Amino acid sequence: MFFNRIRSKFSFSQDMAVDLGTTNTLVYVKGRGILLNEPSVVAITETEDGTKKEILAVGFEAKTMVGKTPGTIRAIRPLRDGVIADFEIAEEMIKHFIRKVHNRRSFISPIIVICVPSGATPVERRAIQESAEAAGARRAYLIEEPVAAAIGAGLPISEAKASMIVDIGGGTTEVAILSLGGIVYANSVRVGGDKIDRSIVEFMKDKYNLLLGEASAEMLKKEHGSAIPTRSMNGQHFHVKGRSLTDGIPKQIKIDKIQLCEGMSGPINTIIECIKVALENTDPELAADIIDTGIVITGGGAMLKNLDTHIKKVTGLPVSIAEDPLNTVVLGCGKCLDDIDKLKSLLHSAY
Repeated sequence: MFFNRIRSKFSFSQDMAVDLGTTNTLVYVKGRGILLNEPSVVAITETEDGTKKEILAVGFEAKTMVGKTPGTIRAIRPLRDGVIADFEIAEEMIKHFIRKVHNRRSFISPIIVICVPSGATPVERRAIQESAEAAGARRAYLIEEPVAAAIGAGLPISEAKASMIVDIGGGTTEVAILSLGGIVYANSVRVGGDKIDRSIVEFMKDKYNLLLGEASAEMLKKEHGSAIPTRSMNGQHFHVKGRSLTDGIPKQIKIDKIQLCEGMSGPINTIIECIKVALENTDPELAADIIDTGIVITGGGAMLKNLDTHIKKVTGLPVSIAEDPLNTVVLGCGKCLDDIDKLKSLLHSAY
């Protein structure tokens, strides 16, 4: 009884919601808001035979090492396409973030609400839950990523009215139609910001014989990228630096913004097709609601210039960007954590 009183007294600052993303991990602590937003990157050193690994850095510090490490050090992303690719490293990363959030003074294991892509397999869901529990969670709950995004965006998902959410993350794009507190239809493709970056890398390699790193491609996407060409881009050029594949020396070339749009078009078309498939599979009554309520886009991909305009042109529906697209999912997880008794039906376990 005494322990329960102590636990309830401190639990508000212990329990957390985690958006474990391919690109970034965000942590929301109950009663305190978002306390951590760091890259999902871990730098490790390992023996030549690969039998022993040691964590050197996690998060921001590790990201600065990507593409710049000597042979004995690797900067890796333990998540790929929204799910865990390296169980051991993911567990260490989650442990690091938990300790960082609680300033290494935590003595009561937290409840953790963690989001998963709607297209994740049972094995992938179990891996995510087991990583959270192995990292010190007293209890780990899973929530579908589009449900968390819809809650974070303030959509009325508990009403008998359709809400449509498109969450474009680093590894996946989640498209879902929700009504009466659940997912009526969901479609998930393993295409997101990372695939757009890789598409830029491949485009520069094929068209200009110039090799870029993915970090450079991401910077180009953010500074000059657009989902569709616009009239204002005519004649606008910028410089790209990389390594020439012809002679192997560093090189700078000039390209125009319309060409960059061409290099990004493949993954963007896949995302658009995912949205169209969801609309084609929607019941007529719900489709009628979406004409009024429109589509809400969230995630880092929502910040790509003219993406909302492109989706609006293709679908003919109203399209809006969530107020805080980068934090929408973790805020939705946090709302479930803050009101877990009321929203527990949206949470589940992998076993």
